[in-house]
Amino acid sequence: MGNLSTATFGGGCFWCIEAVIQRLKGIETIKSGFSDGFIKNPAYREVCTGRTGHAEVIQVTFNSDIISYHDLLTVFMTSHDPTTLNRQGGDSGTQYRSIILYHDQNQKEIAEQVFKEVQPLYADPIVTQLQAFQVFYEAEEDHQNYYNNNQEARYCEVVIDPKIQKLKKMYADKLVN
Repeated sequence: MGNLSTATFGGGCFWCIEAVIQRLKGIETIKSGFSDGFIKNPAYREVCTGRTGHAEVIQVTFNSDIISYHDLLTVFMTSHDPTTLNRQGGDSGTQYRSIILYHDQNQKEIAEQVFKEVQPLYADPIVTQLQAFQVFYEAEEDHQNYYNNNQEARYCEVVIDPKIQKLKKMYADKLVN
């Protein structure tokens, strides 16, 4: 079983972040959902309006004996553009913001360190929000494991496939075979 920990973060569409993170060694469970909003248990169609305050996020249970929180955040911060405010590619709105929701003080400190380490990779300042975790609402079933279930969908081919290829080049040693 190992040392299981929880991480919650988002960087654009949760389908993209889920597809990248679920390929890493040490990931036990991963769920797409919503956090940091002001209504309880929102539906995807509500969050898409941008009026609920929620961000699309993933919640990950990971074995920290296999992958550290530091490495998990490094992959996350280099798998999307943390310098664009409320936008990733063609997806725009506050629901697509880059955000890390830390579960304890140690996670906050690690996230701050990762920000410093990856900033030189970007010409613009990192705008990823760093906030204390409050609540996670799981998205509907058709949003879970989306990439694996819909690889032939145009969005997956155009947006997610390049992220997977980048992951394979940058982090081959951290991937599940």
